[in-house]
Amino acid sequence: MVLQALRIALRSLKVNKLRTALTMLGIMIGVAAVIAMVSVGTGAQARVAEQIQSLGSNLIIALSGSTNQAGVRLGQGSQTTITEDDASAIAREVPAVQVAAPSSRGNAQVVYGNLNWSTAIQGVTADYFEARDWPVDVGRPILQEDVDGATKIALLGQTTAQNLFGDADPIGQIIRIKKVPFTVAGLLSRKGQSAWGQDQDDVIFVPLSTAKKKVLGVSQANARSVGSISIKIRPDENMTEAETQIRELLRQRHRLQPAQDDDFWLRNLSEVLQTQEESSKVMTYLLAAIASVSLLVGGIGIMNIMLVSVTERTREIGLRMAVGARSRDILTQFLVEAVTLSLIGGVIGIALGVGGSNAINALAEWRTVLAPEAILLAFGFSAAIGIFFGFYPARKASRLDPIEALRYE
Repeated sequence: MVLQALRIALRSLKVNKLRTALTMLGIMIGVAAVIAMVSVGTGAQARVAEQIQSLGSNLIIALSGSTNQAGVRLGQGSQTTITEDDASAIAREVPAVQVAAPSSRGNAQVVYGNLNWSTAIQGVTADYFEARDWPVDVGRPILQEDVDGATKIALLGQTTAQNLFGDADPIGQIIRIKKVPFTVAGLLSRKGQSAWGQDQDDVIFVPLSTAKKKVLGVSQANARSVGSISIKIRPDENMTEAETQIRELLRQRHRLQPAQDDDFWLRNLSEVLQTQEESSKVMTYLLAAIASVSLLVGGIGIMNIMLVSVTERTREIGLRMAVGARSRDILTQFLVEAVTLSLIGGVIGIALGVGGSNAINALAEWRTVLAPEAILLAFGFSAAIGIFFGFYPARKASRLDPIEALRYE
């Protein structure tokens, strides 16, 4: 019976092809808009997730604090309060901490042959790469013996390597940082941009002790001071609780009184980026809601056309009832027509949505991710639209009086 109703529905839809196409247009645009907009939002979420991964999972950064001079606050990092000993104490005394890696950062001109490049120079320990989840692509990482012996080796980020060596192999080559020769020991994997747009691959890593003695210099106030400590928290531990324990430990080590402000800064990067991820989710839902309005408009169009169709085919309905068709047969026929309109529009809309998503990716250079659940949801919603908005015209048709219908002109 349903198959017969489907054949009748397709035959009826072919009679007015232009009207059928215009009726499906609303559903097509709605489904395509939902798929394209959700893919844009999902792409934004994926980008944030990549940024979280690139920074290192479960990461807290400890930074030196600010100082006051004649009532003027000089800002973050103006007072070198964080030390290598703080990092050792954090790793030793806070159970939730996996590793705590001190580091110091500066900028310098790097020379290789007749090429040079201005980049960030970062002195690190062996634990830094574990803290930041940053593997070495080629060569070897910085080891503890390199830090102990202040060896003159360097690890290059991908951007720096490309600008100094192009496609050539940098391993074993000699570069000069502030006229000091360093041997390239490794090439790091690509990290990409950070959440705030910084190219993380534009960097050279050297042992922390070497950086202090040969490149960046040491603080006259405290030779053990560092610019920051990258603290990786164990996967199953509570980040907020770990941050509180680290803060208490540093305040104790720095002999701060309860009324005194912290002389350091703690940044929970995972928390910051997870907030961005939540924001991108809200954006996805908002885009999908806006696009869904098109589906609603398309459903109203279907109901309008089906009501017109009922009026035009009143005599046909009367004839069918006169030869034995029941009310539910008429109801099924018109409901199948509405659902068929909606489903055909949904299928074409899916194709348009996938194409539009790829076009946004290619032309606007905005990353998009096609979510199968979004496609299924949009298609299911289009079927539901057909049933919901087709039911009233179908019910109206099924309740026509056969005699009055046959008299209709």
